[in-house]
Amino acid sequence: MHPKQIIHTWLASPWHLAIRPKTLPASAAPVLVGIAAAIGDQGFSLLPALFALTGAMLLQIAVNLANDYFDGKSGVDGDDRLGPVRVTQSGLISEKGVFLAMIGCLVAAAFVGLYLIYHAGLPVLLIGLASVLGVLAYSAGPFPIASNGLGELFAFLFFGPVAVCGTYYVQALTLGLRPLAASIIPGLLVAAIMLVNNLRDIPTDTRAGKQTLAVRMGRGRASCLCALLVLTPFLLLPLFFLWNLMSIWGFGALASFPLVLPLIRDLFYTQGSPLNETLAGTARLSVLFSLLFAPGLLF
Repeated sequence: MHPKQIIHTWLASPWHLAIRPKTLPASAAPVLVGIAAAIGDQGFSLLPALFALTGAMLLQIAVNLANDYFDGKSGVDGDDRLGPVRVTQSGLISEKGVFLAMIGCLVAAAFVGLYLIYHAGLPVLLIGLASVLGVLAYSAGPFPIASNGLGELFAFLFFGPVAVCGTYYVQALTLGLRPLAASIIPGLLVAAIMLVNNLRDIPTDTRAGKQTLAVRMGRGRASCLCALLVLTPFLLLPLFFLWNLMSIWGFGALASFPLVLPLIRDLFYTQGSPLNETLAGTARLSVLFSLLFAPGLLF
């Protein structure tokens, strides 16, 4: 089969919808920040860095599949959904198929984790167990994280301190203030992605009884919080520089600021499915800021 045909077939596949590859750069960005911090502290190690990146990708795919499966099974996703098509709810892939794919990703992530545990010890085992538990508890169980106003906190913790510091630790086998401080930035930006997603879904989540942070706060206050989440990383740059946590190269992240103002405008003046583009823009901001910020950790 011609490569173009393969790509077209993949893009048209329901598995492309289920895996949501557009979410993967946002999950890779914190890992790259952790790698940059390790390089800057002369702690870089190639193989653990690659394994950490692979594990992060597998866990992101697993949480996407889990969210699709459990929300479809519980009835949270309905025909009035404003976001991208969910394969379980729409019947494009069977419940069993999505569930088995989720388990497969978790098993693959566990094999990746075995090497990292062998290399870096007990802390990585604890991180791995917490990550797997987070994947399952995000949409499932008696107290689903995503349905009880904790999705943004989950995103901040796992895409901030856990991802950045975990990546740094498996390379340098130690931790310090610099990777911990650096982890705040991707954590805030991925939390903003989650909040935009929940802002879009306020009407449908309210009808489904899903008490996200956006539903609890209401549109106005949630929009203000989201604006604060995307602005704070820019405000942190001078502090990081003054505290010697980054070099002047970190100010390159200011080049991503033109993406911010249209996002903030949309938070207050756009509703419904047009917020899908705002969501994509927030993801672009998260990745671009992290990539431009990372050189400040290298030197």
